[in-house]
Amino acid sequence: MASNIKSKTSTKESPTEPFKRAVTGCMRAIARKADLEISYAAERPGLAGNKARLPEPPRKLSRAEAAIVRGNADAMALRLACSNQALHRRQQPGGQQARAVFEAVEQARVEAIGSRRMDGVAGNITAMLDDRYHRGKFDQITDRSDAPIEDALALLVREKLTGIAPPPAARRLVDLWRPVLEAKAGRDLDRLDELIEDQQHFGEVVHDMLDALDMGEDRSRDENDEDEEGDDDKRQQEQGQDGEGAESDESQRMSAEEQQATTDEVPENAAEAVDAQTADMADDADMGDAESPGEPQRPRNFGRNEPRGPDYRAFTMKFDETVAAEDLCEPEELDRLRGYLDKQLSHLQGVVARLANRLQRRLMAQQNRSWEFDLEEGLLDTARLQRVVIDPLHALSFKAEKDMQFRDTVVTLLLDNSGSMRGRPITVAATCADILARTLERCGVKVEILGFTTRAWKGGQSREHWLAAGKPANPGRLNDLRHIVYKSADAPWRRARKNLGLMMREGLLKENIDGEALDWAHKRLLARSEQRKILMMISDGAPVDDSTLSVNPGNYLERHLRFVIEEIETRSPVELIAIGIGHDVTRYYRRAVTIVDAEELGGAMTEKLAELFEEHAAAERAASQTRTRRNVA
Repeated sequence: MASNIKSKTSTKESPTEPFKRAVTGCMRAIARKADLEISYAAERPGLAGNKARLPEPPRKLSRAEAAIVRGNADAMALRLACSNQALHRRQQPGGQQARAVFEAVEQARVEAIGSRRMDGVAGNITAMLDDRYHRGKFDQITDRSDAPIEDALALLVREKLTGIAPPPAARRLVDLWRPVLEAKAGRDLDRLDELIEDQQHFGEVVHDMLDALDMGEDRSRDENDEDEEGDDDKRQQEQGQDGEGAESDESQRMSAEEQQATTDEVPENAAEAVDAQTADMADDADMGDAESPGEPQRPRNFGRNEPRGPDYRAFTMKFDETVAAEDLCEPEELDRLRGYLDKQLSHLQGVVARLANRLQRRLMAQQNRSWEFDLEEGLLDTARLQRVVIDPLHALSFKAEKDMQFRDTVVTLLLDNSGSMRGRPITVAATCADILARTLERCGVKVEILGFTTRAWKGGQSREHWLAAGKPANPGRLNDLRHIVYKSADAPWRRARKNLGLMMREGLLKENIDGEALDWAHKRLLARSEQRKILMMISDGAPVDDSTLSVNPGNYLERHLRFVIEEIETRSPVELIAIGIGHDVTRYYRRAVTIVDAEELGGAMTEKLAELFEEHAAAERAASQTRTRRNVA
């Protein structure tokens, strides 16, 4: 009997789904990782651990747009397949600019390997690079100071290894640097072609190039690695091992290190405006040594012999400002920006709200887990009835639940407001901070929300003041700080809610000087009267300010950030947590987590705060039990 009931048909898939499946399969094949997790989002592409994020292809996909997506996929896959990350980290120099060059050249090496083997990969990577530099307006630059040397050198290396000229959008960038680079490092550039498959010797030649370019003074190697290598040599001599055996042991040791540290970041597709490009490029260059999320690994001896914090200074502080969010924007515009923020992430609010409710339940549950004993009234304490059995004249003992109040706690959320956060990361960060503040307020915890950026790109009035003073050497920080108070700890959430919309304002997000921002937020916490203080830093990159780094040592800002972090973690009562969005922060902070996608931020924030409160509650219960045992004894 025929049925007139229509069978359910599968939902019609998006026109881009077949393309995504093809790119995913190809990427896994090139990377030789069948379990590689690949997602597509309208954000900057990124790679961390076993997760890769590619740009979301448009529904009407042109040939050029398809090549750009495939180029990003090929670049990440080649990095996984052709780069030994453990060896890469051991060879990395210490200075920030030198490290950026080393990272960019290593990425050029792996992309050249794929380009030499497969013509299709060469075309895809060329399209991807042309799109990146076109978006950054690099075809319009006229001054070498606006042209990142790491990008110019990487493109020159690519040209030497593949014979492929720089893409049209990057030719002016390369032409500005070509005479200088070929004059100083031309001989080393010519040596790279025959070493393209030998990462170790290739890296050693890159170090020679850094020396020729006067960047070698920041080169630093891990002392433990050198000691281990020396011990290996001694063992090999004592055991009479030949060269082949030594190479075998080295490869086995390298393989074991690879299993422990498989995460890397490739330079990302710059989708920012022209002013944000240099900051983005510096961030991207620093992402190559990112660790896997959830695997904190902080070098114990890093920077042990480096100068401490007192050598850091600002050339002038009279142009810095600490300002309330409502003072930077008219009320009507704040209302409009807040509405735009709500509209952008209406679908995400439910997810974050559920996470916040889970956090609230965990906090409220902890408030009823402690007991007061030896009371004259309450619930009968059956655990102490043996006293009455032993001595019938002994009074009965009662107990009562004791609230573990969190009202004596304050939490500061410090949000990176740099240009590289533009787009979805800053939108998600604002929404998560908003909902988390509301949740903690319901639990009786005070929350402060702060942001940090600079007032201008490339220096602002501080740089002009330095130029007028005759450009004295080693001037220190050369930019105008802007520290923003979105919500003070004592302000109710409903009154400060619309202030978070300011992060959506065009032109607000500029450069980031993390060390001074962290010190500022820390000092605000120390001034609070609450007994427990928690500081959460949310950032997507290392400190970057082109004006400061152009006239100071390349690791000037990073060294100061490490100093401030160490001071807080070792000498301050403030509990410090850090969350990195697509950027490894475990290299700086002891208690930290790195996430790949901005949408993971809500879960990471709530989980880390819940862990802190649960640790505190466990410590309180342990202390209470210890006091009880002493009383019984």
